Amino acid sequence: MAYQIFDLLASLVAVVRIDTTVVFSNAALEDSLGISRRAIQGSRLTEVFGDPSALHEAVVGSTKKAFAAMRYDAFLRRPGLESLPVHVIVTDAEDGQHFVVEMVPLEQQTRQDREERLAERAQANKELIRNLAHEIKNPLGGIRGAAQLLEMEIDSSELIEYTQVIIREADRLQSLVDRLLAPHRRPHMVGDVNIHEVCERVRSLIMAEFPKGLRVVRDYDVSIPVFRGDREQLIQTVLNIAHNACQALAEHIVRGDACLTFSTRIARQTTFGKTRHRLALELHVIDNGPGVPDSIRERIFYPLVSGREGGSGLGLTLAQTFVQQHHGKIEVDSVPGHTDFKILIPLP
Repeated sequence: MAYQIFDLLASLVAVVRIDTTVVFSNAALEDSLGISRRAIQGSRLTEVFGDPSALHEAVVGSTKKAFAAMRYDAFLRRPGLESLPVHVIVTDAEDGQHFVVEMVPLEQQTRQDREERLAERAQANKELIRNLAHEIKNPLGGIRGAAQLLEMEIDSSELIEYTQVIIREADRLQSLVDRLLAPHRRPHMVGDVNIHEVCERVRSLIMAEFPKGLRVVRDYDVSIPVFRGDREQLIQTVLNIAHNACQALAEHIVRGDACLTFSTRIARQTTFGKTRHRLALELHVIDNGPGVPDSIRERIFYPLVSGREGGSGLGLTLAQTFVQQHHGKIEVDSVPGHTDFKILIPLP
């Protein structure tokens, strides 16, 4: 049936006749109501609304071509669950006999809008930083070259010390610029990825750097399948997050009670933007450190934002960029004693 495409949507969708009899319901509606689609199909959709008349009037209005799409807010009644506030959109299926009723949970709509705003803002910031990096790169080479030539012309060791300062600072800025541009230079190398091999590689690197005072816990779901992705990018992503966590755990490591956890799970019916995916990889990197400061929590993935003195503020930016290149998303939930970075990547 052509309506099966609606199963890919995150919003709740039903196709109804003019009397609101359901001829198709998507998986999201089935999950939300807690009723099988076999039970939903053939029933009247008005039965699950707190105010049935509004839906009936919207469908009738569609038959009269009074509007392209009717929108209103309503409540869905769910057996054994609280009513769900939704934004309802009713459109004609173009055959004059069937109508598409899309119901977007208002909480989900708010979250989607927020994710879109954050993604747009992050993308704008990254573009700005990349353009600035290119503008800095060219004169930086000239400054370093001029300092080297000047050093060759002077005999005073005191003045040579000054030229060395210029050269060292130019090199430091060059290194920063290279790191800002790194995600855009390296091609995306796609191959088979086992996420647990990625975690084990990161674990070995972390344990080599922090051999004492840190306990690394592995909580793996071994049923997670191999998927297509860039293994090196994912290693760098998890390493950046884990390394940041270990630096935040410095006092706990000294006391010997620091804990870092790698946890993998399968997430089902997960929404990325406005697209619903049946399966997704869910990777958690959890630490028992002091948490992300409130002052930077909303900006933690922005370039050059760091909660640590002397930090470059690029590690999490690169992590987010690499996850987005895998069509996924990265989130953080943090309170003192428990910080959880969650990576979600859709699986085929």
